[in-house]
Amino acid sequence: MDLRHRNNVNVVGNGSSTLVFSHGFGCNQAMWNYLLPHFVERFRVVLYDLVGAGLSDPAAYDKAKYATLDGYAADLNEIIDGFASGPVILVGHSVSAMIGTLADRAAPGRIAAHVMIGPSPSYIDADDYVGGFKPEDIQSLLDTLDSNYLGWSSTMAPVIMGAPGQPALSEELTNSFCRTEPEIAKQFARVTFLSDNRADIGGLTTPTLILQSTDDLIAPVCVGEYLHRVLPHSRYCLIDNVGHCPHMSAAAACAAAMDSFLMPWTAAHDQ
Repeated sequence: MDLRHRNNVNVVGNGSSTLVFSHGFGCNQAMWNYLLPHFVERFRVVLYDLVGAGLSDPAAYDKAKYATLDGYAADLNEIIDGFASGPVILVGHSVSAMIGTLADRAAPGRIAAHVMIGPSPSYIDADDYVGGFKPEDIQSLLDTLDSNYLGWSSTMAPVIMGAPGQPALSEELTNSFCRTEPEIAKQFARVTFLSDNRADIGGLTTPTLILQSTDDLIAPVCVGEYLHRVLPHSRYCLIDNVGHCPHMSAAAACAAAMDSFLMPWTAAHDQ
């Protein structure tokens, strides 16, 4: 199958290093439009939609393949091989930070660095780990989503976005959620919110920038701090932002933090 068609791959920009932008649950590549202009002059940029999202090919969705995040990670490595050049920095929002981790584990050394925006290796509290949700909270969320996906989307998207004073962003996220085929969204929600990737993330040596909102319902500050502890070559940056999508609602602050982290790969382009 043609990867460009399967994942609606778009390549823009110019640079000796490649940024691959990978979106979160209910989203699509258009959510990167607030960050994209800042990087296209210095980097080759690869944008794509996860299968089942955005303008990806709906015929490519395979319930068995995408029953775990590994199916999405395999797609990501195919896209990197097919469209990236030079060092590859993966910019992953939310669940895509873990998809990127799995892709990195499957092909060590292919990803030079990660930028993780609102990441969480596990959403459910367990033992001394605080993910932000009790098991019954997640089950209730999934039950509501199963019974009324569009109603859930209309209610939850503005809460997930946060961004007080920026209603257009809530509308954009709500529209993205509502455009996703409900049966695919329901399965992806289960895969996302029930996954536990702590064993995959622990000790990952790839340089990583963690961008964490100061107020995030989905990935609270304690989760970002946990990741910073278990990732030996990580940098942790708190973004003054309400909501789970700082790349949209606080794009300038995210871009500034990314500029500092990406300096080694930007310098390579400038030489």
